[in-house]
Amino acid sequence: ERLSNEEVTRLSDVRNLVNQLYEALNVREHQIRKERELRAQLEKLSTELQPLEEKRMALEVETSRKTSALTWVGLGLMGVQFGVLARLTWWEYSWDIMEPVTYFVTYGTAMAAYAYFVLTKQEYVLPDVKDRQHLLTLHKKAKKIGLDINQYNSLKDEIDKLEKDLARLRDPLQIHLPSSYVEKGVDDKRSPLTKIKDMLEETSKKMKIT
Repeated sequence: ERLSNEEVTRLSDVRNLVNQLYEALNVREHQIRKERELRAQLEKLSTELQPLEEKRMALEVETSRKTSALTWVGLGLMGVQFGVLARLTWWEYSWDIMEPVTYFVTYGTAMAAYAYFVLTKQEYVLPDVKDRQHLLTLHKKAKKIGLDINQYNSLKDEIDKLEKDLARLRDPLQIHLPSSYVEKGVDDKRSPLTKIKDMLEETSKKMKIT
């Protein structure tokens, strides 16, 4: 009974090995055909993406200009506030009178920052605030010019997937591997020779009698 099971296991391993060899004999033709299909799909998606990309680039420039203008406006308002407080402190009144005023101004600023956190669920960090304002302006203006952000992101994701499939297809060590396995091994730093050696060792272990 045990010997029969071992023979069945060995026959199954041999059959799998023969199937892999058969696929390897036709891999070049399959690779060329598959690469043509992927290139055709990639070209089609790139054609669809091009007008959206042009709109996005123009919108990106306009949005960046507006966001930068808002940052300078904020700096200007801070300068005005400083000037008003300085005049009231040294010319109109005295520090004894203005000290409570500056305290409440500071506390009010802290309350405004906390209110921003409550409303946006983000910490009031100036680079993050600028990026958020940039995205809000971008999406708002995109609707006005007819730029579908969801369609744009979907096309970008599909193109990225096709480019990864092409890269996997051109790698002789990954031709027969599913894309999910390849994605897990993106950070694999082994050399091609080491990969081949490991694959041979795994095959040898499977062929051994247990």
